[in-house]
Amino acid sequence: MADDEKTPDETTEGQDAPPAGPVDEAPDAQAEPAEAEASAEEQPSEEPESEAAEEVPAEEPVAEEVPDEEPKAETEKKKDVIPGADLEPIAVEPEAKLSAEEKARLEAEEEEKARREAALAGADEPEAASREPAKMESGSRFLATGKRKCSIARVTLLPGDGKIEVNKRSLEEFFPRPLHQTMAVQPLTVSGYEGNVDVRVRVHGGGISGQAGAVRHGIARALTEIDPELRGELKRRGFLTRDARVKERRKAGLKKARKKPQFSKR
Repeated sequence: MADDEKTPDETTEGQDAPPAGPVDEAPDAQAEPAEAEASAEEQPSEEPESEAAEEVPAEEPVAEEVPDEEPKAETEKKKDVIPGADLEPIAVEPEAKLSAEEKARLEAEEEEKARREAALAGADEPEAASREPAKMESGSRFLATGKRKCSIARVTLLPGDGKIEVNKRSLEEFFPRPLHQTMAVQPLTVSGYEGNVDVRVRVHGGGISGQAGAVRHGIARALTEIDPELRGELKRRGFLTRDARVKERRKAGLKKARKKPQFSKR
């Protein structure tokens, strides 16, 4: 009886196993033909791509050769042409922005440079103005006052041979710097009176630069007393204008006129 009871189980197990085998093999068999068809479809598609890839390089060199030659010719032409040669020059007028006082200062610097170059080269000094100085009677005196910053100069012109005395000292001794010497005698050089009149000056107040400007202003005013026709030339050069530029005063809480203390966060 034990053997009879086991047989139905074994038979059921045996009957269940065979259907599982064919079911597993069927998908594999169906997958293989599908893969074969897919590979067969891919092969013809690859061949035209390879042919197209072979045909494209044959045409590319022909198209690339032509544009390569043109830039070379253009670069050679550009090298020969100077950059900016076709541009028109721009007219700059710096003198229009400068005041009469600034022009006078620049002229003094230029005259001093020319005098130094002439001294180094051993040449004569530049000639004075072509205008002949007016005749002065012996014993005549022409007085004028010049101002600059805090300096005041009282100038006296006398007939003489060009001696200049400032506070009973020579010009070179009182004004050691050549720039200040040139600035002080600018009106005499421009008008042609240098070497024809003696100059006596009493100046006080301010610094060395302000005193030189005051002497120039006073000499220019005194020359207009000798020859009124010089007024136009001296006025044009700015020698007769009272230069009102002064140093701005210091304000409370600031380092200088406008400089503020450095900010400290901590």
